[in-house]
Amino acid sequence: MIKAKIVGAGGYGGVGITELLLKHPHVEIACLVSLSDTGRSMSEVFPHLRGFCDQTILSPDDPKANEAYDLVIYSTPDGVGMQTAADEIRKGAKVIDYSGDFRFNTPERYASYANFLGKDPHHAAPELLPTTQYGLPELHPLGTDQQLVGNPGCFAVSCILALAPAAKAGIIDLNSIICDCKTGISGAGKKPNPSFHYPNRYDNMNAYRLSGHQHMVEIEQEIGLLCDQELQITFTAQAVPICRGIMSVCYADIKETGINTALDIYRSFYPQPGFVRVQPANQPASIADVRGTNYCNLTVDIDERTQRLRVVSHIDNLMKGQAGNALQVLNHLYGFEPDTALQHPGQYP
Repeated sequence: MIKAKIVGAGGYGGVGITELLLKHPHVEIACLVSLSDTGRSMSEVFPHLRGFCDQTILSPDDPKANEAYDLVIYSTPDGVGMQTAADEIRKGAKVIDYSGDFRFNTPERYASYANFLGKDPHHAAPELLPTTQYGLPELHPLGTDQQLVGNPGCFAVSCILALAPAAKAGIIDLNSIICDCKTGISGAGKKPNPSFHYPNRYDNMNAYRLSGHQHMVEIEQEIGLLCDQELQITFTAQAVPICRGIMSVCYADIKETGINTALDIYRSFYPQPGFVRVQPANQPASIADVRGTNYCNLTVDIDERTQRLRVVSHIDNLMKGQAGNALQVLNHLYGFEPDTALQHPGQYP
């Protein structure tokens, strides 16, 4: 059995990966770590886990938290994983980090990301950046020799999956890309914030970070690498009054391509079985179809009047946008079937 440590177990990402690993036949949750819930049992923090995960959450300074584990998952904010990932790797662990710390291969790209967040652009472990892999298995093969993976941002997952087939096939103008994205409030995390207080959020919606969202850096990096071309996109993030889910609508000028050809390109890029499902515009689609799953549903369409490609991408931000994708990555890192502990339908209604 693979012995796993989850750092940041008390947040939404931490409980999400805990729920998934409890169903994994080859992984044991050996250690739970959190600053905010130290000394409490996991089932006290999350009562729905009573009888399933009653382990005590440890402080990062606890001796048991500093033992060697096979796998360390950082469900932590930016800047945490980069402080200790090298030590974990030296002790023999594979590392998956939810934050932006290891999504970029160069200090310059990380600095661009950090600047959008107003954080220190200097990476604390720049020597690790050339060894990391961007953790989107649909684009990047992940082998058992990989030790460090940066789990993608939730918006980035939805947009990259929506754009990659068309970009790779060369059927769109890369400089015409627009990403219009709406997310549920769970994307802001568990920590209380007046902006996400129920009276402020119920029956309300707003755009935010119009000066530049950090996930835009990831989208430009990954689509640019896929096409060997620098690009800049227009990206708008909006918060809507639902708990979980992302709907991203991605647009781009298309080059003399019909809808049947476009659908063929997308279906060839994402062979089945897999976690990306492609459908035409006449098939109903909504966030409810993917809630609680690791699937991404892509509705591919062409606006014949304006000759623009329009791809509607639905994901669960806490699953394919976070914990589910991390488990998919884990399965690749250890040579398991990619859908191990992930093969289940959405939660409906």
